[in-house]
Amino acid sequence: MSEPIKVFQPTRQHVKTGNLSFLTKQIAEWQKITKLIQPLLPQPEQWQVACYQFGILTITGENQAMISQLGYLQKHYVQQLAQLDGLKDLQKIQVRLRTASKSPVKTSKATEALPAIAQDMLKNAASFVSDPKLNQAMLRLARNKT
Repeated sequence: MSEPIKVFQPTRQHVKTGNLSFLTKQIAEWQKITKLIQPLLPQPEQWQVACYQFGILTITGENQAMISQLGYLQKHYVQQLAQLDGLKDLQKIQVRLRTASKSPVKTSKATEALPAIAQDMLKNAASFVSDPKLNQAMLRLARNKT
């Protein structure tokens, strides 16, 4: 009989493919847990699971008052959440403050062409670069007229 697979612990199958698939799987599982626990935790707050490993659930929130409330009532929430599938071994909740998400900064394209001397310097520097991708990027930048 085979041993049950533990979702949050790496297995030998990730040696060949790297850890990207393992991390992707972990994040997907944490997103599922986030959806499960969200309605059970103090509201209004958008809680996010940052990690769940070795019986410790690490979650983040943006509101310091809600984080404090969760910290004071941790035993109650541990008992409540430990009844959910996937959190049976929950022993402790760690809560971290998450900085408020900001809208992405819009970058504007340069409206002026690079001076001819700068274009020449980029072309010259590109000739010394052995990495083909970096070389091509430098040449494109040198040709950029906007």
